[in-house]
Amino acid sequence: MIAFHPFANIFPLLENTDLGDLAKDIAAYGLREKVKLLDGQILDGRNRYRAAISARVLNGDDGAEDHPAFFERFVRELDGDPLAYVISRNLKRRHLNESQRAFVAAKLATLQQGRPPEKSANLRDLKPSTTPITQPSAALTLNVSERLVQHAAVVRREGTPELQRAVEQGHLAVSAAAQATKLGADTQREIATAAEAGRANVVRTVIKQEVRAKRERMTGLAMPEGLFGVIVEDFEWDYEVYSRETGMDRHAANHYETADSAHTPEEIVERTRDRFACAAPDCVLFMWAPAPHLVIATDVMRLRGFKYVSNAVWRKDRIVTGHWFRFRHEHLLVGTKGSVPCPAPGKQWESVIDQPLGEHSAKPEAILELVEQYFPTWRKIELNCRGAGREGWAVWGNEAAR
Repeated sequence: MIAFHPFANIFPLLENTDLGDLAKDIAAYGLREKVKLLDGQILDGRNRYRAAISARVLNGDDGAEDHPAFFERFVRELDGDPLAYVISRNLKRRHLNESQRAFVAAKLATLQQGRPPEKSANLRDLKPSTTPITQPSAALTLNVSERLVQHAAVVRREGTPELQRAVEQGHLAVSAAAQATKLGADTQREIATAAEAGRANVVRTVIKQEVRAKRERMTGLAMPEGLFGVIVEDFEWDYEVYSRETGMDRHAANHYETADSAHTPEEIVERTRDRFACAAPDCVLFMWAPAPHLVIATDVMRLRGFKYVSNAVWRKDRIVTGHWFRFRHEHLLVGTKGSVPCPAPGKQWESVIDQPLGEHSAKPEAILELVEQYFPTWRKIELNCRGAGREGWAVWGNEAAR
């Protein structure tokens, strides 16, 4: 086999199907355009050469001198600069997408010979030089953004061969591949396989899930000692009744101490200030909020420094009391402060969670399972926990068993 020139190798080779079509054409009509050689290597015509061997028109063990009708020397005086020649020929006849061009530009930026022209210059005017080609210059030559070239450089430096091939052959966006380089080699190969099979949605989902999982782990490891990244709070809400003398028969105070002196958001924040000193700088709060206290709960969250981001609903299996409605649901508000990664696509729970009603004010265990799935490595605490709590969690409250 005749070796390929490094300049030629900045562009991807044809894949099997396209190469097979080219081989059939050469077998039927012969080689229409000669293969260009520079210093005994193929500068232009790698795919024609491979297809001709596949079509048995050429023998891979033969040298160029054995088939003078198929090869010609590259002449600088006639053909110009070899790098400019390769770029010009391939950009004109190859339908490369933006990611492929960025990958070519990243390769181009590693070369020490040849300097891409200015925007208005002709490629034939490219002059040899020992000056390294910069990424901005390479991006200009291939008509792509510098950002994409930077992504491609990361993929070439840190990606597995399979991941690089997926980009080079046009199956995977270079920006997605750059994200994938943050993942393990096995995951990169899984992403490349899915991309080559045309499963773009799978690729995006896998990348986002893996990147999010890594971010969750890294943030968990960096969490200050003694602080918690996840707080689940079941505040001791006090319910107003028409009469404290005659309307307390079903009041929550019959079952646990309620915050009868804290009704406004400011009063509730002050009451809970000490217990919330355990919150890490990067923290997510899952806050139970009965419907009558919903507006107050969002204000409480804000005054504590958390940004409300979403909510779920616990749908109970039977009805409880209420003034305007007989309730079968309760809200679980979610607030964040600092840098908290939301769940990756495909990992989110449904927002309506069907669970049976337990003892008075007891919350379903499924919610704690949800939290563990979302934040497996973060330290977690349950405020106003009833009982021993879940393994691995800290607990706080009058009824906490430890």
